[in-house]
Amino acid sequence: MKSLRLAMLAVALPSLILMNADEAHSADANYDESKVPHYTLPDPLTANDGAKITTADQWTHKRRAEILKLFENNVYGQLPAKPAGLKFTEDAPTENALDGKAVRKQIAIHIPREDGETVMHVLMYLPVNSKSVPVFVAYNFYGNHTIANDPGILLSKAWMMDNDDKGVVNHHATEESRGTSSSRWDLDEILKRGYGLVTIYYGDIEPDRADGWKDGLRSRIHHDADGKPLAIEDWSAISAWAWGLGRVMDYLETDPSVNAKQVVVMGHSRLGKTSLWAGATDQRFAIVISNDSGCGGAALSRRAFGETVKRINTSFPHWFCKTFKNYNDNEDACPVDQHELIALMAPRPVYVASAHEDQWADPKGEFLSAKLAGPVYALFGEKGVDVDEQPPIHTPVGDFIRYHIRAGKHDVTDYDWEQYLNFADRHFGRHH
Repeated sequence: MKSLRLAMLAVALPSLILMNADEAHSADANYDESKVPHYTLPDPLTANDGAKITTADQWTHKRRAEILKLFENNVYGQLPAKPAGLKFTEDAPTENALDGKAVRKQIAIHIPREDGETVMHVLMYLPVNSKSVPVFVAYNFYGNHTIANDPGILLSKAWMMDNDDKGVVNHHATEESRGTSSSRWDLDEILKRGYGLVTIYYGDIEPDRADGWKDGLRSRIHHDADGKPLAIEDWSAISAWAWGLGRVMDYLETDPSVNAKQVVVMGHSRLGKTSLWAGATDQRFAIVISNDSGCGGAALSRRAFGETVKRINTSFPHWFCKTFKNYNDNEDACPVDQHELIALMAPRPVYVASAHEDQWADPKGEFLSAKLAGPVYALFGEKGVDVDEQPPIHTPVGDFIRYHIRAGKHDVTDYDWEQYLNFADRHFGRHH
């Protein structure tokens, strides 16, 4: 009941988010498979004009653009173009960070706006004595300084949700914030395996609250990629965050210490929704990873299991575009579902992960999305998850589409990172 009361308060006070966004559980949520409604999924291989898509060329040059536009119009909203005049400034690298295990770099991405600039603060750790390394790119929830207990990381000055456990007081980080999210970032293993980590606080682009657009990028960029007027409602926080990841990619293409052809975009929870949308809209990301992304991410919306379209739009109206609200209790009317979002990654490798105790995110629905994207990958001669049933715990399945469900709750664990590193190794042809 406590979480339900909080969810009601969040609706009554839309300028504040009063709970962990992915734990705003509703007492009336369905967790019974027998009560999943009958549904019919849209076919990614049937074009808008009814033509059947039977070749990779037809997918690439016809159907993919149709589905992308349907997601833009109905779920996430538009994205602006890459801005002219993007600038990067970099602090001097620290060669002996993390007790000599890493080179630390901190970069500011200056995004020009019609009234000044937005600055994204990027933290990068690279293995020592390395050149042109593959990297994982991922947003963090409470500032770069939370991912490691490293006093050299700049303390974020941006607005963030209050959280005593994260040392956030009056919506700002304190020194007690340092390293408070380190359990989610298996830095030792990432570096040991020869990868770099690039992370950014997502609030640099837009604060995660219903009125965050007022202080975020959406109120300051007013035209879409074609130069047409772009209203706040025409895009969303998720689109803004995904667009920001594209600007990080712009920087990585200029940094010789990074292999820009081997960049993995990864996200957890609402940022897993974001990583999928970033991977769909920016094909420079070589591998895309969704960790526990749930409704509006990897899980099929039509199952209405756990978190539903209505619940997510009610609690977090800023995450999706205004049209998505039309599908509250009306999922069948939406012209797309999330298996088609995963299909937009084809033929690039994509990984979908679930947690057994995270029924709110509908693990089975996440698996089904991954499985049902398989026919698109088959056009390219690549295998998807290649199994009919959701696998047991700790039994990863699949090739170019891979899936696992692990024990535990809504989180990112060392087990998850081990699978993602193995996946990247295989598809980047790396051997250890």
